[in-house]
Amino acid sequence: MAGIKEIRTKIKSVQNTSKITKAMEMVAASKMRKAQERMRAGRPYATKVREIAAHLMQAHPDYAHPYLLEREKLNAVGVVVVSTDKGLCGGLNTNILRLVLARLREFENQGIKVQTTALGSKAASTLARVGANLVSQEVQLGDEPNLERLIGAVKVQMDDFVAGKIDAVYLATSRFVNTMTQDPTFIRLLPLPSGLADPFQVVGESAAASTALKSEYGWDYIYEPDSKTVIDELLLRYVEGLVYQAVAENMASEQSARMVAMKAASDNAKKVIGELQLVYNKTRQAAITKEISEIVGGAAAV
Repeated sequence: MAGIKEIRTKIKSVQNTSKITKAMEMVAASKMRKAQERMRAGRPYATKVREIAAHLMQAHPDYAHPYLLEREKLNAVGVVVVSTDKGLCGGLNTNILRLVLARLREFENQGIKVQTTALGSKAASTLARVGANLVSQEVQLGDEPNLERLIGAVKVQMDDFVAGKIDAVYLATSRFVNTMTQDPTFIRLLPLPSGLADPFQVVGESAAASTALKSEYGWDYIYEPDSKTVIDELLLRYVEGLVYQAVAENMASEQSARMVAMKAASDNAKKVIGELQLVYNKTRQAAITKEISEIVGGAAAV
């Protein structure tokens, strides 16, 4: 009977776990809808500011902002890594961190120094564990991205780029495709790459958004009050928009991945409960059969 009691305890434990995973699945589904709405609402702004920046690259203004200047050689680079603060979201963090670590090894093999910024607890802990040069971090981002907190951490990389300490800044995040698919993305943030294509645009979502960045003719602008003031503000908004959208994409990916992972855990719990129930019934039937055999044997002996 001790075996039956142990199996019954296991069944109850798995049932309790199933209740937790089901509740987490429902919470993630609720947060996922809000995160996706926030992410989709930010995409038009991020696309438009990248479009204007791309046209600015073709305009050749009299003022050359440091963000527009391509360095002759990469001696040092900065990498901004966006991850989640919590786990239980499938392979989301594993995929993006595997991509980042592979790029860090490539830079090191080329003799390029790397300094990193972590947005999210998982990225901060991983980069600290592998011994990366972590110059800034921002954790516990919550369910909504806060631009002031994000820019505070990224500004360390931006200031080092302007000062010439690093020659490029890269951004790594998870791009939301759909509920089942999230793609790890590694793009260059600074200096502005020529021929900007929106890295957060889903294929087939808006063909006009991608073709708008391509032009067969040059661009010219009239700046008011002057080119320096306008370009400084524009490129600042470009960086802010891209960083904000990267975090929004990652948050939408996080909730989608967590909902799928918790649903898979709930389904697996039901399967485990079924298997344990079958073992419980077999064990219980064997114990009953043994008792009946003992009673019959005793009666026959009398």
